[in-house]
Order: sequence, then structure tokens, then C-alpha cells
Amino acid sequence: MTTAIQSTKGKLIELTSVDAKALMDTDEISYLIDIRSSMEFLFIGHPVGAVHIPWMDEPDWETNPHFAVDIRKLLLGGAVCTDKDHCANVILICRSGNRSEIAGQALLEAGLQRVHHIVDGFEGDKDDNSHRSTLNGWRYHGLPWEQC
Repeated sequence: MTTAIQSTKGKLIELTSVDAKALMDTDEISYLIDIRSSMEFLFIGHPVGAVHIPWMDEPDWETNPHFAVDIRKLLLGGAVCTDKDHCANVILICRSGNRSEIAGQALLEAGLQRVHHIVDGFEGDKDDNSHRSTLNGWRYHGLPWEQC
């Protein structure tokens, strides 16, 4: 079901979109965070219930310098835990899994635990015609999503 990538301070847990939805359905201390730009979140659509905290955003397309702080605010202390405590699941989603992997590593380096990233993202990989949402991803699997 899952694999892990080594990081300097922990492991970034890789999930497919289907596995991420299953985790959220079984563990009530899970936060799905859509890290795409505001335009992507609003106009392409987003998972139902996802919190929007962009990793980078228009107009400058620079990495959000407050990203880890914004995540910590969302968790309201759920990011600080011991081996005995149950840490909150931080589940990151982007378009295809690339940005969420980088952002996940940054969160681990900032000291957060139980950081996951959705490897197939919201739209998934491109097919032979460079179209997304035809091979994998949150939308492809028919998981709940909405569009503004």
C-alpha cells in the first residue's frame, strides 16, 4: 500500500490517491492539504474538504516562506507529539505528486511528523496525448472533488 522515502529527519510516506482517501476515512486526525496555486485550486477543482495552503502561488511563483508555519497553525499543536501520542496525518496533494514530494520534505525538515504525499496527485500523470486525469490521480479514481 505505501512506501517511504528517507529524509534527514524522518520519512515522507507515499500514498496513492485511493490509499489517501482510505486513510482519511479511517483516521479522523488527518488533514488533506492542497498545495497547488490558487488558480489551480479554484478553477481546476480540488478534493472535497481539502484545505488550501499553496506551496507557491501567483503572481511571483516563489516558494511560500510561511508554508510550514501555516501547516502548524492548521494543526493547532497536532504536529507536536511523542512516540506515545498519535500525531496528525498531514497529507499533501498537488497536480501530479512532484510539488507535494518537495513540500513534504520541507515539512519533515521543519520537524513535522507523519507527513504523506499523494504520488498520483489530483490530475495524475500525462497520457500519450499529454492529457491528465486519464491514467491516475484523485479525479481519475472518482474520489470526491468540487470546482468553484
